[in-house]
Amino acid sequence: MTRITVREYARITTEPVDTPTLDRAQVSPSAFDWLCQLNSTFGRGGASLVQVDGRRWLRLDNYVGVLETPCGTCLEILPKHVHDAEDAAPSRKLLRRMIQASLELSTREVCAAELELFEAPLSEWVMHRFLVALDELVQRGVRFDYERIEDEQPFLRGQLDVTAQMRQPPSRAHRFRLRHDRFSPNRPENRLLKCALERVCTATRSSDNWRLAQELRHRLSDVPASRDVKTDSNAWRTDRLMAHYQPVRPWCQLILDKTLPLAVAGHHHGMSLLFPMEQLFEQYVAHHLKRAAPPCTRVHTQATGAWLCRHRGRNLFQLRPDLLVEQGARRWVLDTKWKRLAHDATNYGLSQSDIYQLFAYGHRYLKGQGDVALIYPAHAMFDRALEAFEFSPTHRLWVLPFDLDNTALIGGEAVGLPFSGKGTRGMT
Repeated sequence: MTRITVREYARITTEPVDTPTLDRAQVSPSAFDWLCQLNSTFGRGGASLVQVDGRRWLRLDNYVGVLETPCGTCLEILPKHVHDAEDAAPSRKLLRRMIQASLELSTREVCAAELELFEAPLSEWVMHRFLVALDELVQRGVRFDYERIEDEQPFLRGQLDVTAQMRQPPSRAHRFRLRHDRFSPNRPENRLLKCALERVCTATRSSDNWRLAQELRHRLSDVPASRDVKTDSNAWRTDRLMAHYQPVRPWCQLILDKTLPLAVAGHHHGMSLLFPMEQLFEQYVAHHLKRAAPPCTRVHTQATGAWLCRHRGRNLFQLRPDLLVEQGARRWVLDTKWKRLAHDATNYGLSQSDIYQLFAYGHRYLKGQGDVALIYPAHAMFDRALEAFEFSPTHRLWVLPFDLDNTALIGGEAVGLPFSGKGTRGMT
């Protein structure tokens, strides 16, 4: 398998590239054509995976993750948070941390030393985390449940099905139609885990992952794979008796790509995982601000309490800010944007439509009285909050950087945001 590592907005071509970088790479013609076909399916859904730049060049959009083409090319796409860096390791670690935050995993579930040493592609890392979590679950014990069995036996066992027995033909009257319960591991949670495990067994290219997957497959040989992932996912229990299943569930959902809204799977049977960077950044910021919020503060994601206008008695155009922070009678509206700003750029690189959007949020959620904020990733050219933009003397817009490495919102104290610890950092 050919492995190619690039980052967001990289250019890909079939022509020879003298010096491949994270922003320029060469792929085979078959991989190039497959990416074009995949982009057409994204386009029908209103998204864009790549942009055609001439006949032999493609420009990636803001999706990150891993794509495996049918011809055997593994394309790893990393975040572009550092402008000129050519080392993929920091970007890969950042992406892993953002995925963990989106899956709402505790930090102790993945040790730092393992992240330093395990430098496999993102898909192998996801499969490795699933296998480790599944191995821990199997060691603690797979949950069994009673399964109703209806069969025909030459002896009595359990309950005789009288109605079915009366319908037996004379030639089979000596056989008993029975109903009985069997204590079996055949339950929705285990079927989903087995289905994900089978997919890992066929997709992994790592010898360590393959060895552990085969061992777990043998230990779960009595469990059938799920035939209806959606139904079994809806039947996954979350009560106290199933608490030890929760650490493996996000990884299982990610591999089956059925219930995680951020994951977008390719049509090829290989391990393809794509994440829209806008949503990933939003989840990452929300996760860490929720952790830093004091008990008296509520942080709502994707709030739905306001509309832009009314028409013929109906509300139209719902306004959904990324974050709505409430503390007592005070409220703040925050919106995240995955975009590089700079202090020396025209209007700092801000989009006029984003300013209009925050203006509308402020008027509908705050009645035009209070502070709203746009949050962008911090970098060397944008490492401090901008001075407030005044819509009116009582209504201001703030533009704040979020430190991706230290998970800190810079300048939050000036806005009066009630976060503590690593959730916010003063203006510098």
